[in-house]
Amino acid sequence: MRFPNAPNLRPRNSRGRLHRLLFSTPLFAFLIFQLALTTVSAQDSPELPAGEVVRVNTDLVTIPLFVTDKRGRRVAGLTQSDFDLYDNGQRVEPTMFSAGAETIALLFLLDASGSTRDIITQQRETATAIFSRFGPRSTVAVMQFRERPELALDFTTDLRRARPAFQTSALPNRRTAIFDAALAAVRAFAGVERRPAERRIVVLLSDGLDNASATLAAAVISEARNTGVSFYVIHVPLYAPSDHKLVARRPSKGFRDLAEKTGGQFFVVGDARSSLDPRAEYDLRPIFRAIADDLAGQYLLGYHASAAPPQTGLHRVEVRLKASHNKLRVHQLRDTYESKQ
Repeated sequence: MRFPNAPNLRPRNSRGRLHRLLFSTPLFAFLIFQLALTTVSAQDSPELPAGEVVRVNTDLVTIPLFVTDKRGRRVAGLTQSDFDLYDNGQRVEPTMFSAGAETIALLFLLDASGSTRDIITQQRETATAIFSRFGPRSTVAVMQFRERPELALDFTTDLRRARPAFQTSALPNRRTAIFDAALAAVRAFAGVERRPAERRIVVLLSDGLDNASATLAAAVISEARNTGVSFYVIHVPLYAPSDHKLVARRPSKGFRDLAEKTGGQFFVVGDARSSLDPRAEYDLRPIFRAIADDLAGQYLLGYHASAAPPQTGLHRVEVRLKASHNKLRVHQLRDTYESKQ
């Protein structure tokens, strides 16, 4: 998905524009406003360990998913009666259903590998405005990365701690480890108390060029799916001359997959012309609306493990739509769990 409008850019400092994109406009707060509209209270549930097959610490098994039509568009408005649920091939009755994102744990993962000399007080105020949009049960964290990820703000609802979390030092020409940081972002959720209806989201903002990671994208995707974390990736491509014209540099292999294989979405901002225009501005409102609409089109089904076949070890869960919806497709963000019973 591409959005043509772009922010103030200087070709000599392409990475620095990422920070101007994030902080120089109050439009970014619109996303959080949209997310907050869907925030409601949910029951508490023990945290699940990151990087492992989902283990049943309570009797409740939850399966996040989304549904698409034949054109790949997300489908909202379905109800519990539209789904059938199977555990190891045996039909089980759902005891929990929610549509949309009822509770959100959101981590901003920011590429800080370029210069940040243009960050000013206004940008800090914008960050505070973002967090002020959150509901009382939702949490936010901020992680920055260059060669290594740094958790600038652990998950919190405390606005007083939010302001300094988006400040970065000016360290240009540093190497970038996107996939190492993405894995660290997934694992950062391990310390957050999980609620059954909670959606866990990473908003990754980067130019997509990884030259330092030891982690493969596939490993990040596998762990994210096992722990119910979705990536929404905002790609601000860098442009380089080729055959007397500017061409977008390809992001590192697997960068786009972070979004598309974890249940999120991938967005591209800007173009070659705007990258040379110091007066150009990004319009992020379409991205914010798209993310909010995407969250509204997601579902969560839950059932009690005691209703499943009484066997230990790995259980495979399958969600199917009723025959009347045979033109729609289910995309499960989790399809296994492990029982010790």
